[in-house]
Amino acid sequence: MKPSLQLKLSQHLTLTPQLQQSIRLLQLSTLELNQEIEGFLQDNPLLEREEEESEVGAAAAVAAVNDAQPVGEVQEFDNSATTTTSEAPADDYDPPSEVPEVPDVGDEPAREAMDDADWIDEGSYSGSGGNQDGDDSDYPPISAGNPSLREHLMWQLNMTPMPDRDKRITEALVDSLDDDGYLKQNLAEVATMFPAELEIDEEELLVCLRHLQQLEPAGVGARNLAECLQLQLQSMPEDTPYRQQALTVVKQHLDALATRDYARLKKALRCEDDALREIQKLIVGLNPRPGLTYSKEDARYVVADVIVRKIKGAWIAALNPDAMPKLRINRMYADILSRNRDASHQQLSGQLQEAKWLIKNVQQRFDTILRVSQCIVDRQRHFFEHGEVAMRPLVLREIAEILGLHESTVSRVTTQKFMSTPRGIFELKYFFGSHVSTETGGACSATAIRALIKQLVAGEDSKHPLSDSQISEILGKQGIVVARRTIAKYRESLQILPVNLRKSI
Repeated sequence: MKPSLQLKLSQHLTLTPQLQQSIRLLQLSTLELNQEIEGFLQDNPLLEREEEESEVGAAAAVAAVNDAQPVGEVQEFDNSATTTTSEAPADDYDPPSEVPEVPDVGDEPAREAMDDADWIDEGSYSGSGGNQDGDDSDYPPISAGNPSLREHLMWQLNMTPMPDRDKRITEALVDSLDDDGYLKQNLAEVATMFPAELEIDEEELLVCLRHLQQLEPAGVGARNLAECLQLQLQSMPEDTPYRQQALTVVKQHLDALATRDYARLKKALRCEDDALREIQKLIVGLNPRPGLTYSKEDARYVVADVIVRKIKGAWIAALNPDAMPKLRINRMYADILSRNRDASHQQLSGQLQEAKWLIKNVQQRFDTILRVSQCIVDRQRHFFEHGEVAMRPLVLREIAEILGLHESTVSRVTTQKFMSTPRGIFELKYFFGSHVSTETGGACSATAIRALIKQLVAGEDSKHPLSDSQISEILGKQGIVVARRTIAKYRESLQILPVNLRKSI
């Protein structure tokens, strides 16, 4: 086969590095964005944070929201905050033409060349940033944490007079406890953990386990739920009302109490409804997970990307200045490049271009978040007025068609982005959901149906709770046709017990 030359024409989509960075920043959460920016700040000397205090940006954002233009006008993007006001239409949202175009996955935006001086003086992107003074105030104070369950038990064990051998065995049992304070391993397995020359048998382990079960919190060291509740009841004073009957229930009839078999319980205890109600109250007041109080869980905080307020009768979305980084071009290095444009500064020139890209892409990221958030607010304005029962069905495609974006772009914007509202902080994904058709030909959101189920269960008679079929019939009378199995699925997602477990005496 002879080698030959061929001329071929083809079309393919190429994503520029700038557009790839824009897409990557768009899908990052606030925490991930800050980590990404910190990496750029360490690698690129031409990029730096502004030195203004975050309180200045926050005050400017609040002032911008309070002094918002009349409904129908749009404020231009400011270095401190961005506030968009729009008229709340009945069904459609018409994005203002003044809002800058946002890069999409399918269409590469036009990149305008900007002069270096413009970037130095006016190209900084403001939000909120950390303190750059370098003093000790940057470091948060270190507070002493609460002791763990093991530390708490070991402290009590060291204060307890007992033989050294028993103390060491009890320490091994403490190390075998789980986070809830239970000993899940049987004593035979624990015995195999000790060296054979110590000759520790199950009886000796049982004695040490009794020592452990006498420590606080009451119920620690139990091997099952019944033993845990029994230990807590035994630690109460003997004159506690209904203590003996509660011990009988925990030892012999705990399964009947779990299934709400009150007839069997009354027959076994030979008591009336009032006495059984007090016994149940005493048992329910116990702690089934005594070690959970001492578990150390890292607190996870959410910084809202958007703040929603009602201004002049319209719900307005504004960017949260505390979630926006304050970036700018380093003036000193930019001045050097403006005076020397020879080949020796080629690396700095490339870093200058990368810094420009990052500042512009971060700005476009927040512009896109604001546009999508305002569109969601306009479509779900009844939710902000009346709550979950007024949530309307909404899908990503609907927002994408209104704003002229790709559906995948809207998906990236609404993932791990949060909105602070008078009703709480919600992820943008929360406002999207499936729907159920109504008898009138309309649609009802699944979120609204869950809210209705929650209301019906909250207002039901505890002695005669509503079954899934009854809830389905009640919703059907309101024009919302929902199958019983769908009600059961929504009820389980709300962590509402079945009808037989919601029945009270």
